[in-house]
Amino acid sequence: MKQLIQQQSSKILDEAIAIRRHLHQHPELSFQEFETSKYVQSKLIEWGIPFTAGIVETGVLATINPEKANEKCIALRADLDALPIQELNTVEYKSQNEGVMHACGHDVHTAMLLGTAKILQEQKDALNCCVKLIFQPGEEKLPGGAKLMIEAGVLQNPKVDEIYALHVFPELEAGKIGLKSGMYMASCDEIYLTVKGKGGHGAMPHQNIDPIAISAQLITSLQQIVSRKCPPNLPCVLSFGRIEGLGATNVIPDIVEIQGTFRTMDENWRAKAHQLIEEHCKGIVEGMGGKIDVNIQVGYPYLENDIQLTAKAKEKTENFFGTNRVIDLPIRLTGEDFAYYSQEIPATFIRIGVRNEEKGIVHPVHNAEFNIDEKAIQTGIETLLCLALT
Repeated sequence: MKQLIQQQSSKILDEAIAIRRHLHQHPELSFQEFETSKYVQSKLIEWGIPFTAGIVETGVLATINPEKANEKCIALRADLDALPIQELNTVEYKSQNEGVMHACGHDVHTAMLLGTAKILQEQKDALNCCVKLIFQPGEEKLPGGAKLMIEAGVLQNPKVDEIYALHVFPELEAGKIGLKSGMYMASCDEIYLTVKGKGGHGAMPHQNIDPIAISAQLITSLQQIVSRKCPPNLPCVLSFGRIEGLGATNVIPDIVEIQGTFRTMDENWRAKAHQLIEEHCKGIVEGMGGKIDVNIQVGYPYLENDIQLTAKAKEKTENFFGTNRVIDLPIRLTGEDFAYYSQEIPATFIRIGVRNEEKGIVHPVHNAEFNIDEKAIQTGIETLLCLALT
């Protein structure tokens, strides 16, 4: 089986790279992946793989060997959307859509899954299970395409027993993969604060209620929720990435807008922290004479890799790649809507190394110069085939 997987992945690599480059040239934002969806469908039609399109508008669900669903049904998921980033790479397959870029590698994920789909369809007699292929929109935007796809029934009829997904990992050398059993990624909530004061001349602050000064005090003091309220054994992050107060050198504005994120790995603390944030905001702002609107948008849950399923995945991939190419990963407080699947059924989220320092491929995801060593596409296809065929 190992030899078959290696032969088939090598055979399809050039085609998979071409697919990735096409997708990279034509990125689309979350829940707007209409042309991407059509392209995926065209490949499935070409290879004779039955599918249902139009799920959450742009999502596609393909199925191989549905008649074997009673034995077992596994799902493989790839995300379709890109980010609102202007690409700075000078590659021949640079994004042709102004201000939109596959800076998180979803083009790579889709190419890996399509390559895997073609091979599984050709080798379906060797499959002892049903395989669902989930091409999912909107991973980058709340409420998350995964949540909506689950609500649309992609894990039912036939019922999925376990699910896997891959994600590019520029911190890891191309050719290697990474896994983490148990709790892996954090819940991810968005925080929007509107601090309201009374604007006026900067030379007469006594006549005003300064939302800039209030916001400075607020942002600093909110960190005490993490440092003094959160149990020290719980991973937790409260960060603010945007503050906007449209005054001037001598103008105190009426309003300051603040945006941030709250992340953790415990649902009880998550709920308590939301309450503490709101209470703290109102106490500080109102105590300084202002008013505040607090809007906490609850985002993705924590992502927990099933312990038994991940152990099996690690054993399979170590047998295939060798132990030196399979890396144990630490927890991280980034978020991922694949977490919704992990809340429903046994799930494993696997990282695919894409780094190549000799070629200068070192930039992180969500960066305008993000790129991959394309040999990682073969590693991804082999990983998915290893999980499905062995």
